[in-house]
Amino acid sequence: MFLNHFKMSAHPFHEHPPVNWILKHEPFTQALARLHYFALQGTFALMIGQTGVGKSSLLRVFMQDLSKNRYRPLYVHFTDINAHAFLRLIVNQLGEAPRRGKERLFLQIIERIKKTDLTTLMIIDEAHLIDPEALTDLRLLVSSAMETTLPLKIILCGQDPLAHLLARTAYTDLVHRICVQCHLYPLTKDQSVAYIDSRMHWAEASEKIFEPEAKTIIHDYASGIPRQINNIATACLINAATKNLKKIDEPLVTETMSEFHLP
Repeated sequence: MFLNHFKMSAHPFHEHPPVNWILKHEPFTQALARLHYFALQGTFALMIGQTGVGKSSLLRVFMQDLSKNRYRPLYVHFTDINAHAFLRLIVNQLGEAPRRGKERLFLQIIERIKKTDLTTLMIIDEAHLIDPEALTDLRLLVSSAMETTLPLKIILCGQDPLAHLLARTAYTDLVHRICVQCHLYPLTKDQSVAYIDSRMHWAEASEKIFEPEAKTIIHDYASGIPRQINNIATACLINAATKNLKKIDEPLVTETMSEFHLP
């Protein structure tokens, strides 16, 4: 395997690396600062970005930073279901058996959240797939919080279609409650190079294994998407190891890409 060939201590381009491996470039740290502000002051937060751009990485760092004595994170990602089933899913995630009927589910969620002294921070991932009616239900939960001091905060995280969904007039009240918005974009060329170098550093491998031109062309092929950078760089490492090469240059990346077709 290429780990032994390049004398690496770990897979440098694993999709779910330790949190301390995550590269905190300037746009990342700005988005993280907004989430920290939301945790202190807001009710709704919105995070948008195309697939593979690093939304999950940002959430992982944010959740690690949260005080365990103050917040209880609740992660919900199975969103492609109807609104009633979505409420049942939330109840399940809160650790209870769902009751029958929508009104009872609302009351059950409110009662369960009020049982703890911690603020429930609900992260709705893949929110672009959510049933529009479920968005209204989330807004109603927050409205209830205004009257009952329910300790509940919600992050909506999804791809670009989520912004188009929220642009509908029906969700104006919800949008007005969004205190911070984070839009993550693909990496620039310099950020992609820093990303590759950082991952190689954490794997205790030489940054010089990838030559400068190879890093640039990987950025171009991946369009700056970190997940695609991971896939391409891994394929290049495998190809180099099978050829007993110690360097990855531009021709090797091009050769690898001829057999590695991205969708």
